[in-house]
Amino acid sequence: MTRPFLGFSPERFSERRTRVKKALGGGVLLLPSAPVLRRSRDTEVRYRPDSELFYLTGCVDPGVVAVLRADHEEGFVLFVPGRDPKAEVWSGPRMDPSEAKDLYGADKVFSTSELEERLPELLRSGSRVLFRLGVHPALEKLVVEALTWARGRGSRTGDGPRAVADPGTILDELRMVKDSEEISRIRGATELTVAAFEEAMGATRPGMGEWEVESLLEAAFRKGGGTGPAFPTIVGSGENGCTLHYTLNRSRIQQGHLVLLDGGAEVDLYAGDVTRTYPAGGQFTGPQAEVYHWVLRAHRAACEAIGPGAQVSRIHEAALAELVMGLVELGILQGDPGELLEEGAYKPHFPHQTSHWLGLDVHDVGDYATESGPRVLSAGTVLTVEPGLYFPSGSGTAPSALAGIGIRIEDDILVTSEGAENLTEGLPVSPDRVEALNRRELRE
Repeated sequence: MTRPFLGFSPERFSERRTRVKKALGGGVLLLPSAPVLRRSRDTEVRYRPDSELFYLTGCVDPGVVAVLRADHEEGFVLFVPGRDPKAEVWSGPRMDPSEAKDLYGADKVFSTSELEERLPELLRSGSRVLFRLGVHPALEKLVVEALTWARGRGSRTGDGPRAVADPGTILDELRMVKDSEEISRIRGATELTVAAFEEAMGATRPGMGEWEVESLLEAAFRKGGGTGPAFPTIVGSGENGCTLHYTLNRSRIQQGHLVLLDGGAEVDLYAGDVTRTYPAGGQFTGPQAEVYHWVLRAHRAACEAIGPGAQVSRIHEAALAELVMGLVELGILQGDPGELLEEGAYKPHFPHQTSHWLGLDVHDVGDYATESGPRVLSAGTVLTVEPGLYFPSGSGTAPSALAGIGIRIEDDILVTSEGAENLTEGLPVSPDRVEALNRRELRE
């Protein structure tokens, strides 16, 4: 049994549930824990709790189901697996329902063995069910049965749910702005990520396997108190750096090649996410330095665009303006930069967005646009800035001197009431300091 709440204040979860209940109206929110995944046969993948369930309850154990209802004396109901001495020999101790009730502050707690008996009645008490379809087949069957019951028998009494909505319609907006305890965890994740990058970058040498750099980085995550990587680590050397989500990490690093290292530590379920591109052997070549120069300009322009009240779309636009100028200067594109932007001529070399939200998930929840236009940033929002340029060999869209060069620079930014704070600025981005770090000449 993993420690509940992961050090967060129990009151924090109660406050969140109160806010959700106000937004529920007559609905019922149904949140199951993440399923236990299998690597193959009977070998399980290390368990990672469901982000939404943790956000509202602090529960980190598998096999749990939470039900939330507004304006009801039993507004918070939990189902837990309960004690099972035989199973606990293999997977550790569990809580019985009475223990869970006291710990989590639920109004009622039942064993999951009672789920099929009790859940239909709970679902029928709402006008709609907020439940994520396509994830939990057993629960989905009970949701469908509740809808079927309401359509048949509830039509005369007005009872029962008539619709299903995604929990994100309420939870995503709440999770967008991080509270002080969440920011503390993200700081922990980003600080650990920076320290691990310094170790891995400083140790990288030509002839090493990409997998060795991966192991150095992830060992530093664990050594520093993290639970491991927040997502599969990318170690793309040479041509592999042009593949955006390259995670095979099975090539040897060649002399003169760049290494694109993209990783992040997880601390109490919160993620860091950093990318640095650096030369194995300690020095950028001429073409590598030219491309790096423009990516760094885009990175700096994007960071300067961040602040409370700014539209999130401005971050991408600021990066694009620099990258398109760079592509023109490098001889990749010809024409007016404004027209090239409108045409999307840059996309073969910069196919992704500049930013994504960061929090409990590395690509955290939240829309980037609303009915009124692009999202406006507010204090407490955390997001990445990660422009890049990629020139895969054989694409026919770049001179041979640039073939195989892939460069991305990524930092994690906290929007504050006064502007923005780069949480990962301790990790160098200027070419000379990146080179020095790889040569282990940088000493803070």
